Amino acid sequence: MEFANKEYFLLLLLLIPYLLWYFLYRKRSEPTLRMSDTFAYRFAPKSWRIRIMNLPMLLRCVTYILMVIVLARPQTYNAWDSRTVEGIDIMLAMDVSTSMLAEDLRPNRMEAAKSVAGEFIAGRPDDNIGLTIFAGEAFTQCPMTTDHTSLINLLQNVRTDIAASGLISNGTAVGMGLASAVSRLKDSKAKSKVVILLTDGSNNMGDISPMTAANIAKSLGIRVYTIGVGTNKVAPVPMIVAGGVQYVNYPVEIDTKTLSDIASTTDGNFYRATNNRELKQIYKDIDKLEKSKMNVKKFSKRYEAYLPFALAAFLCLLTEIILRTMVLRRIP
Repeated sequence: MEFANKEYFLLLLLLIPYLLWYFLYRKRSEPTLRMSDTFAYRFAPKSWRIRIMNLPMLLRCVTYILMVIVLARPQTYNAWDSRTVEGIDIMLAMDVSTSMLAEDLRPNRMEAAKSVAGEFIAGRPDDNIGLTIFAGEAFTQCPMTTDHTSLINLLQNVRTDIAASGLISNGTAVGMGLASAVSRLKDSKAKSKVVILLTDGSNNMGDISPMTAANIAKSLGIRVYTIGVGTNKVAPVPMIVAGGVQYVNYPVEIDTKTLSDIASTTDGNFYRATNNRELKQIYKDIDKLEKSKMNVKKFSKRYEAYLPFALAAFLCLLTEIILRTMVLRRIP
């Protein structure tokens, strides 16, 4: 409900001096009767008329409030809208090689990447989003879906130990990871198709080179945003030795030229993240660049809704008059 003339609500301030006059000064003008002693009336039971003595004043105030609401012109409206959402198909390609355990990001590169990617997914409810993971090999962790709850659960279950335990070969197959993500988008009917590729190394495994995969993405109209994550020099990587954990400083070897060439070939962008704040900002920038298109048509019709308030005010006024002139009539 809306009000066309909200300024009339200022009239409610007039209730304040009226209430002050009623409780503080009105009783002084009422007729009184002198008595020598009022002890006999001190504990006398109060009749129902005494209990409702102030009811007419209350009804008068309610009537005034309702009349102010009528003057403010309350209005209701019905509306319909027609919303057309053109979602974007997005594949996340994430490096899960053992080097992602490096703790130059907190708590490590893998957990930082999963946390930021999860926020990115949650902020795009209308898009089809899938997940590809890669080390020395690549496979699809989750095909494109709008069931983002399941996708985020699968994302949180991604671990780097699949390469360390030998489930897939260790290494960094950037070309294979990109090609796997592109294969999921090749049959997409969406007007906008995007791959977000995150890695902390350079391509050293796989049968498909990164630029070959990039050219395939370009031919299919797929934009690729590449992210190189890690510090610029060396990073501490935990290694399990003799039942304990020892940290070894490994050099950071990110092939920024190849990642930049992939992005430029597909009309995407290359980003470099050396800490958690930069990584979070990168996903925010991509989110702004790849906004879903939305066309909304809205129609509304307003209706005057003063009648219920006017009827209520009339009934309150009528009740107040009846009580004052008949039930609570005073002489003189």
